[in-house]
Amino acid sequence: MHTSKTRTRLLMAGAAAILAVGLSGCSAIQGILGGGSNDAPRDDKSGEVTESAKIDIFSLKLGDCLMATGTATQISDANVVPCEQPHDQEVYYEFKLEEGAYDEATVNTAAEQCYGQPFTDFIGVPFDSSSLEAYYLSPTKETWEQLNDRLIQCLIADPAGQTTGTLKASAR
Repeated sequence: MHTSKTRTRLLMAGAAAILAVGLSGCSAIQGILGGGSNDAPRDDKSGEVTESAKIDIFSLKLGDCLMATGTATQISDANVVPCEQPHDQEVYYEFKLEEGAYDEATVNTAAEQCYGQPFTDFIGVPFDSSSLEAYYLSPTKETWEQLNDRLIQCLIADPAGQTTGTLKASAR
């Protein structure tokens, strides 16, 4: 099982890298051309999404639940939904990287945190013992340099299909 999880982790990291490249292309262009950041309707107190909406990818927040982005290599937005509705993914952890020159290897190594203690703290079991999958969205060289993007967001999904409600403390 460990080998399968490692292989899956590497595939997911590769997919995340493809997503990140797509993020930089569309979002940077959108930002340069004046495309505003749009966000979903949110509860004033909790910040939770209250209505389904298509948002700018840089408006994605910790705790957001979203529909799968598909296999597109360029992503500039996400379809978020209230977590009580069926969804494919959930942002369970995020952190910012320190300032400095962009280094892809450093970014990818830092993003490995998504499979460590934050995953265990959120789900209740270690990644290697879980039936769930995790991956991350990370800055690319373009978003790092043009948009001062330092945020890594960790997402969780059930490979069996959509979930309803949060996966927090699901222990699976």
